[in-house]
This record gives sequence, structure tokens and C-alpha cells, in this order.
Amino acid sequence: MSAHSADARGPQPVEIALLASVFVVAACGLVYELTAAALSSYLLGDSVLQFSTIIGTYLFAMGVGSWLSRFFERQLPAHFLRIELLVALVGGALPAILFLANAYVPGAFRLLLYGLVVVVGTLVGLEIPLVMRILKRNIQLKNLVSQVLTFDYLGALAVSVAFPLILVPQLGMIRTGLLFGIMNAAVAVWALWLFRHELRRIGAHALACFLALAALVGAFAGAGHITTLAEDKFYQDRIVFSATSPYQRIVVTRGQLGHRLFLNGNLQFAERDEYRYHEALVHPVMAAQGAPKKVAVLGGGDGMAVREVLKYPSVESVTLVELDPNMTQLFTAHETLAALNGHSLASPKVKIVNTDAFQWLQEAGDFFDVIVVDFPDPTNFAIGKLYTNSFYALLEKRLSASGYAVIQTTSPLVARKSYWTVAATIESVGLRATPYHAHVPSFGEWGYIIAGRRPYRMPEALPSGLRFLSPSTLPLMFDFPLDMARVPAEVNRLSNQTLVTTYEQEWGKVITTH
Repeated sequence: MSAHSADARGPQPVEIALLASVFVVAACGLVYELTAAALSSYLLGDSVLQFSTIIGTYLFAMGVGSWLSRFFERQLPAHFLRIELLVALVGGALPAILFLANAYVPGAFRLLLYGLVVVVGTLVGLEIPLVMRILKRNIQLKNLVSQVLTFDYLGALAVSVAFPLILVPQLGMIRTGLLFGIMNAAVAVWALWLFRHELRRIGAHALACFLALAALVGAFAGAGHITTLAEDKFYQDRIVFSATSPYQRIVVTRGQLGHRLFLNGNLQFAERDEYRYHEALVHPVMAAQGAPKKVAVLGGGDGMAVREVLKYPSVESVTLVELDPNMTQLFTAHETLAALNGHSLASPKVKIVNTDAFQWLQEAGDFFDVIVVDFPDPTNFAIGKLYTNSFYALLEKRLSASGYAVIQTTSPLVARKSYWTVAATIESVGLRATPYHAHVPSFGEWGYIIAGRRPYRMPEALPSGLRFLSPSTLPLMFDFPLDMARVPAEVNRLSNQTLVTTYEQEWGKVITTH
């Protein structure tokens, strides 16, 4: 039967089944690509660089796979089935393998990451050409290409929406990878049934499908144990809480140093000395303002900064702007963690707003006596935008006439140029920058900058009951030794985000020397 007459009689069940397989294959391929890119950005930082290099490598590997497909001449359904099983096993296990590698052999992580991306990309690149050549038997070329590409793009669209909104928040990286591995294996089983009359050694193919599915289903059922095994090794201490949100991986551990909070593997606080960090962040600016009534805290979803703000009787309202609702819910509802912040997030004075701080500053109309900016360090461009002159210009508009803002600003000892880049950026929008630093054992020497329209004046009194700061020692924090003294630095702009590059270079030197 010719392709023209086959096209005239309408689509046949085998053609519909194969086109549906294209949809699944495309969805699975994109999931493997996204999980590799997301994991690399979680664990290696700089999300733009990681996504760009992973996607570029993956697409190159797909091109190699497409080129290699020309060497498959006979028994195309059998080759397609075998490739589906290989993609299912390697792609489905990719997140689990990378998590375990990061915990047990961190030095090999990058090599393994790109090796797996090349293998999976090559296998995925083989899939579509083989399907097209199988379908070519009965479908006209012009309809074949349009139909295959349509289902390919539809599968990619479905996953690109579901991955950040549903799959990762509900299943996590490891289970998401394994679920789509199971789907790839199901396509192989489907192919086994569709081409049962063409396949040689059908018993061996059936056994391979069964073993692959059994392995993937078993791994999916034990995914929690795999995650625990990897994270217990990575974090050393016992994990008491872990969750994956659309924005980050949240892990809370408990050990000899008490509770510690990690976001995407980066330490945010340690219970043993967090009071040093948060007292240094909040009290120099709150006490200097005089009698602050309206306060905003940007970031700081753990509620520690809010706890310190509420020590001032003059405070009437605190607006906490935290992007990730999982953070504020965790530190409000988890009894042990809520106790660490003194149940500050449950205070009637506190209003929690779960949104992007940049967007909130653009839309908010209120003015604040003090704004506490407690974002993570600028490890990627998504966070780096919150350290730009555009952001500080918005911040300046939300300060009352006598208001101050304070910004946590990485280590002036380890990341000296990064620290002074923030100071230069604040000054570029017309605010005065007053830098200071404190020693926090978990972080080392840490930096902060106070921003305001008026000169900063040292407060004469601080709230009672502080464990770290006192009026007599406070002035010492504003003195910088020679190895932390100011150096020339560029303004960090949205158009260049020079701070992210500088930060990665400076902290990268520290990591590679250990």
C-alpha cells in the first residue's frame, strides 16, 4: 500500500500509538534535561550558566544521536524498544545518581553530570528519527514531519509547565526523574505489543522490559531512602525536615551545633550562633532610627530578623516579604523551629506577604521607618537582581524621610570586592552607605551595610537582653582592618549583574583551596 493511499484512509491504530509515544518521549526527554539543569544550578550555583551549558550540551548530544540514527537500518522497532529502555534507566536514575555523587564523590560530580547529559541526550536524539522512519511506512512525508513535530512540541510544552509548578513541588527531583523513566519504559512495553509480530527473540525483549520497569518502580518506592542517604551524608547531621518548593530545596538538620537551615545546600543559619548574625543585622539600624513604627523585612522567612525587630516597643507593624510560602509556613507551624524565632511570625503585628520582593517594592505604596534586607548571597542572577541599583532605587522610594535600610552583604574578608560592589551600588542611587561587619563563627567575618538619606549616627542604647551586641562594642563593628578596607568596585546593574560573576570568582577560590 502506498503512503498516499494510507494517508487517504486515515490514521491507523499503530500510527496513533506511535504519535502518542512521541508525546511521551518528548516529555520525558525534556524532564531529564530540566532535572540535570536544575540540579546543577542547585549544587553548583549560577543558574544562568548551569542552565545554558547543560541545555547546550544536551542539544548537541541530541544532534549526535540524530546523526547516529542513520546507522540503524534493520529491525527498527527492536532498536527503538532497546533505546527506550536505556533512556528510561539512565534518564530516570539521573537525579538519584547525581544526588548520591554530590554526597559521596563531590569531586566527580561535574564530570558525571555532563557525562550523563551526553548519554541521555544522545539516546533521546536517536528516538525521534527512528519513530519517523517506522511511521514512514504508511504516512506521507509532509504529514509525517508535521505530525511528529506537533506531538514533540506538545509534549515539551506540557512538561515545561508541569515541571516547576507540579512535579518538583509534589514529587521532588528524584521521584520526578524516576516517574518519567517509568513512562519511557511503558513506551517500550507499548512498542513490544505493537510490533510483537516483527520482533525477533520477543521473550528476551519482554524480560528486559519487565526488569527495567521493576527496577524503576522499586527505585520510585524507595526514593525517600535514596534522598535521605544522600542528604545525611552531605549535611552530616540528622535531617529533621526537608522539602522541595518551586523556588528551592529546604533542609533543616539537627546536630551538635543545634538546628541548621540550608537552602539549596547553602547554610543560612546555625542555631548555636544565629543570634550574632541577626542581632548585628537588626539592632544597629533599629536603634539608630530612634522609634521605628513601621518596619519591612525582605527575605528572612525563618522569622529570626522579625524576632529581633519585635524587641522594640515602638514597632506597630512588621511586613515580612518572603518569596517562598513553604519557608514562612515551616517557621510558623513547626513547633521546634517556631520556638527558635520566638513565635515571631504568629505575632499580631506581623503581616506575611509571599511574593517577589522586587515586584512588591514596585507595587507597594507604604513608607517604612526601617527596611531589613535579608536575602541569600547573590549566587545566581535571580538573586543578583535584588542587589542591583534598580532594586535599591525602589528601596529608596519606600523609606520614610528619616528611614534607614540595612542589607546583609556577604563576607568583606572572603568576598571583598563583592562586598564593596554592593556599597558602590547603594551609593549610585543617592543613598549614603555605612558599612560594618561582625564575626559569626558559622560564616566567619560577615558584612552588612546601612543605607539612608541622612548620615548614620551611632545609637547610645540597645534593647536589654541581647547576647552579642552592647553600646560599648558596637562602634568596633564599623572599623575595617586593612584586609577588608574598601577597594574600587563597579555598580551592579540589571544589564550586567557584575556582582554575580565577582561573587562566584571570590568564593570559588575559597572552595577550590579546601
